[in-house]
Amino acid sequence: MAEDVRVRFAPSPTGYLHIGGARTALFNYLFARHHNGKFILRIEDTDRSRSTDEYIEAIIDGMKWLNLEHDEGPFRQTDRTELYRQYVNRLLQQGKAYYCYCSPDELESKRKLAAAAGKPPRYGGTCRDLKNPIAEIKPTVRFKMPQHGSTVVDDLIKGKIVYENSVFDDFIIMRSDDTPTYNFVVVVDDIEMGITHIIRGDDHLNNTPKQMHIYEAFGKTPPKFAHLPMILGSDKARLSKRHGATSVQAYRDMGYLPEALLNYLVRLGWSHADQEIFTLAELIDKFSLEHVGSSAAVFNPEKLLWMNGEYMKAKSPEELSPLITPFAGSIDMDKTRLEKAIGTLQERSRTIVELANSMRYYIEEDVVIDEKAGKKFLNSETKPYLTAILERLTAIADNDFTAKEIEAVFMGLLAEFGVQLGKIAQPARVALTGNTVSPGIFEVIEIVGKEWTIKRLQKALAGI
Repeated sequence: MAEDVRVRFAPSPTGYLHIGGARTALFNYLFARHHNGKFILRIEDTDRSRSTDEYIEAIIDGMKWLNLEHDEGPFRQTDRTELYRQYVNRLLQQGKAYYCYCSPDELESKRKLAAAAGKPPRYGGTCRDLKNPIAEIKPTVRFKMPQHGSTVVDDLIKGKIVYENSVFDDFIIMRSDDTPTYNFVVVVDDIEMGITHIIRGDDHLNNTPKQMHIYEAFGKTPPKFAHLPMILGSDKARLSKRHGATSVQAYRDMGYLPEALLNYLVRLGWSHADQEIFTLAELIDKFSLEHVGSSAAVFNPEKLLWMNGEYMKAKSPEELSPLITPFAGSIDMDKTRLEKAIGTLQERSRTIVELANSMRYYIEEDVVIDEKAGKKFLNSETKPYLTAILERLTAIADNDFTAKEIEAVFMGLLAEFGVQLGKIAQPARVALTGNTVSPGIFEVIEIVGKEWTIKRLQKALAGI
């Protein structure tokens, strides 16, 4: 690509970082990295009634968690108000914008008349050719849109889209309180920041013709546009809270891995042959807008959960160890034992939360016995097995309390009682873990440790 690529992610801080916003950020990031360009973070906080510092921090925090590092910014539009006023004045001086003195009540009355007549609500141009200001009225500033012809958006994803200029009205670029509006400030920012490509959700597509004319009014060639298809829920409606978690932070708090979430998000609308799992380096190498589909993508929580599980399996216990602490609470285990415990469970854990919850019998001194499992496996029939297990394990020296020695104990008891392993192992499993499913019983007992193993077996026997 001949020009130096400069793209931006420009969220409004009116909520936490949404899944859709995260995907937009990711596509911009990958496009910039693929072309050795710059990725800029800009906070579009012109909606002062809904924008908060808390949400700005949450967006930046979400970006950091996803490892989407920006090269410039974050910039805030509220810090650039004077710049926007200078740009507005340029348009006023050139006759490309004008003061509008129509009151909100007048405009509302005209909107109602248009609606009653079955017409779209459009500003009729009352003040477009006004020569003299009206005293004692604080005006807005409107941009002069062309009234004839058409505007063509040559979108890199959706192709050519033609808009008839007759459907547009002269929209407000500066409110009567001297605050600029969204469609104006984004153009000023993109000009000032040298943005070459605008990759954003297709909910912004109808703003694009207006913005293109503002670029042209300043004698600038508009950037190239690429509008991403929206993300839908399973019912094919736009993804919202009723479909489940929609913020990046929610998935972090549910124990998802950032690299798994990124991998899943990139596959919502982009593909590369039949490959499903990608490293970030692979994504940067392979990403292109040519392989972004134009149809809406459906968010599938089960597919994301599967993908997260694949990433969980691929990580080493050493990598997972520091991630589990926020979910498991205080863990009084040495590093080697903790990593052994993780190694026994990560294959069957799809999230960090699942892993933390399944580790309870490793990290807590006591266990809660599942009622159904207790009735079935902790009874008079299994009492002799548990008694023998307790006696033999107690006799193992502390330094020899290993899976190998524990297995030898069980094998000896199988010969003694003349039973299959399950007859002895399952009651022991329930007594030690509280349930009927766990990793290999010998490894479990080694990691639980001699002291807790003896206490749990004694407690189980006391309850029979």
